[in-house]
Amino acid sequence: MAELFCKLNALKLGFQAVKSGGSLFPWRCMPLGTHRRYINNQTSFGLLFDIDGVLARGRTPIPAAKQCFRNLVDRNGKYRVPVVFVTNAGNCMRQAKAEQLSHMLEVEVSPDQVILSHSPLRIFNKYHSMHVLVSGQGPIVEVAQNMGFQNVVTVDMLREAYPLLDMVDHNRRPKGAIPPSKDLPPIEAVILFGEPIRWETNLQLIVDVLLTHGKPGNTVGSLQYPHIPILACNMDLLWMAEARNPRFGHGMFLVCLENIYKKITGCELKYEALIGKPSLVTYNYAELLIRQEAEKLGWTEPVERLYAIGDNPMADIYGANLYNRFLQESREAQTKAKVKGSVVGGAKLGGSQGGQHLPESCRSILVCTGVYSREQQDLPPDPLQAVTERVFHGHRDFRFDPSLADPSFVVQDVQEAVELIFKQEGCQLE
Repeated sequence: MAELFCKLNALKLGFQAVKSGGSLFPWRCMPLGTHRRYINNQTSFGLLFDIDGVLARGRTPIPAAKQCFRNLVDRNGKYRVPVVFVTNAGNCMRQAKAEQLSHMLEVEVSPDQVILSHSPLRIFNKYHSMHVLVSGQGPIVEVAQNMGFQNVVTVDMLREAYPLLDMVDHNRRPKGAIPPSKDLPPIEAVILFGEPIRWETNLQLIVDVLLTHGKPGNTVGSLQYPHIPILACNMDLLWMAEARNPRFGHGMFLVCLENIYKKITGCELKYEALIGKPSLVTYNYAELLIRQEAEKLGWTEPVERLYAIGDNPMADIYGANLYNRFLQESREAQTKAKVKGSVVGGAKLGGSQGGQHLPESCRSILVCTGVYSREQQDLPPDPLQAVTERVFHGHRDFRFDPSLADPSFVVQDVQEAVELIFKQEGCQLE
C-alpha cells in the first residue's frame, strides 16, 4: 500500500489556484455508444458511487439504492464489477462507514471500498510528525492518528489550555477566578477534516493560531505571512440530508474562515492542499482502489473505463470530468512519446502512471435525488448564456471551467444510472 501512496504524490495539490467565475447547469444526455467487446467475457469497467444524495439522504436510504445493489452482486454476494464508494464525508472511520453502507444496502461493503474525504491524507507524510491542530467532529483524534498524524491537538483541547480565547458564548466563559493557561508546544499545521459543531469557537481559535504563528497564548505582533500550513478536506458548499433543501457543508465553513482571515489581515488564506472531490488526488486514489477490487474479483485485464455517479455538480461531476481530462491528456502524452520514441520524466506517460495502466476514460453521471434536482433547476434555453447568470458553488481556489460542470448523462436515480451504464457497456444487468 505504501508503494501505491507514493505514486499519488505528483497529484497532491489538485487544482492550481486561479480566478473562479460563474456557474453552469447545461445538462444534457449524451447518446449511447456502441456495445463494447470483451476478452474472455470479462467486462472492463468500474463504478464510483457518491453516498449522500445518491444512496441516502442523511440516515434514510434512497429507495432505488437497495434494488440497484441487489443487481450488482451475484447469488453469492460477489460484485459483478469493481465498486468503490467516494464520499466527501469524513467525520468517521472507514470501517464505520463500510458497516453503515452494508446495513443500508444489504450487501457486504469492505472498508477497502470506501474513500472518505480525508483518506488521501495518508500520503502527506511531510506533516505526520508535526504538532497539528485538527478541526471537525466525531472521533477526530482517532481519525487523524489513523491517517498517520502523531502529535494531535483538538480545538477543545486548545480551548481548555487557553480558557480566555473562546468568548462568544457567555455561558461557556470562565466563571469566578480566571484559570491559568497551559503551555502547549507550538502548532505547526492545521488540518481541517470537516464541519465542526461550534463554528464560532473553531473559527476564533483557528484564526488565533494563524495570527500567532502557532502560539495562541501569545500577543499578536507583526503579521507572519504566509501563515502555518493548512490542509483542508471536503470542499462541499452544500450537501443533501433529509431536509427538502441542501444543508451547509464544510465548504461553507471554509468560506467563513477565508473571509475572516482576509478581513483581519488583508491577505488571502492559503492552503497547502485541498483534498476530497473534486480534487485529482482523490480520483487517482479511487482508481487505485478500483484496480485492487478488480484483482480481488480475479480480473486479469485492466479496468479501461470508470463511471462516477453523483448528485453534486460542483463536486462529483466536476471532479469526474477533471479526472477524465487528466486521463485524456495522459493518453495524448503517451501517443506523442511513442511517436518520438522517447520516455518523459523517466516514466512512460499516458495510459500509465508509475508503471501502472490507467483507464481510458471516466464518465460522469448526475442523479436528481440530491443537491441537483430537475424540478428546481430546469435546463436553460441558452446554457452558455447561463454561465454568467448563476453562482459558482465550487471552492475559491478552483478555476471554473464550464465544460467540467457538464455531466455525460443525467438520470433520475442511481438504479437508472447503473442500468444505463450496463446498457452502454453491452452487459446484461439481472
